[in-house]
Amino acid sequence: MITRLDQVIDVLKNNEKKTLVAAYANDSHTIGAVNDAVELGIVDATLVGDKVEIEKTCKEYNFDMSRFTIVHEPNELKAAQKAVELINNGEGDMIMKGLVSTDKYMKAILNKEKGLMPPKAVLSHVTVMENPNYHKLLVVSDVAVIPQPDLNQKIAITNYVVKVAQSLGIEKPKVAMIAASEQVLPKMDACVDAAIISKMADRGQIKGAYVDGPLAIDVAIDKESAEIKKLDSMVAGDADCMVFPNIESGNVFYKVNTKLAKAELGAMVMGAKVPAILSSRGDSVKTKLYSIAMAALVASK
Repeated sequence: MITRLDQVIDVLKNNEKKTLVAAYANDSHTIGAVNDAVELGIVDATLVGDKVEIEKTCKEYNFDMSRFTIVHEPNELKAAQKAVELINNGEGDMIMKGLVSTDKYMKAILNKEKGLMPPKAVLSHVTVMENPNYHKLLVVSDVAVIPQPDLNQKIAITNYVVKVAQSLGIEKPKVAMIAASEQVLPKMDACVDAAIISKMADRGQIKGAYVDGPLAIDVAIDKESAEIKKLDSMVAGDADCMVFPNIESGNVFYKVNTKLAKAELGAMVMGAKVPAILSSRGDSVKTKLYSIAMAALVASK
């Protein structure tokens, strides 16, 4: 079982390499992360973007251009569309956002005719987080894409975090459905949805995981809190995954962990034909590298 993000890289070195396609990869952060991933031997890479800018960036930062396949497309939106086309043509196993704006990147992925969306698919952002104060990796969702997920979207999110956790070698992940209370309070939608999804898992409608909820975040990740509250649960105090009731709660958790606890992370969007890396322009090269590694790991399964 993988318990640290750097172990993902070690595992990938022994796997068949997947091909990453980076959309509008003109910037040093994107090329730097892709360069590191190629140098570590965990992916092959295609950079779609302005060849002149890519060459200029590679020269400035001493990146070896011969490591990449470069597809020249200087227009931002067309570069995203070209990256999607390469995936659909079987020339890539995952896609990554470069300097292209998020709306143009997502527009290319969501295009009904030429995009990467299976019928009735739900897109959701999944983060794998390494917090120095927790004893293992945490898989959390959704912190960036779905503002107020309904019940069906939460079911999809639950299945995604299970898939990502299983790619980490966790045979039967423990999923906490997060709410403000561990009591089933009929007037709180988060509690009601969590109880429904937990019972669905009990009935085999969600497979391959222990799912419990509603669980307040303290009892989800702290054994002492779970014991004090006398919770009889396979998940409480030892969660592998957490599904948040809305983007506000998930995003606050994400940023508190990264800014105050100095957590490391890798993240991707699930639900498209291939994992889609949606890093912020301000993310570090290490975050982008771990995101590439997680996407490659999920693409291998």
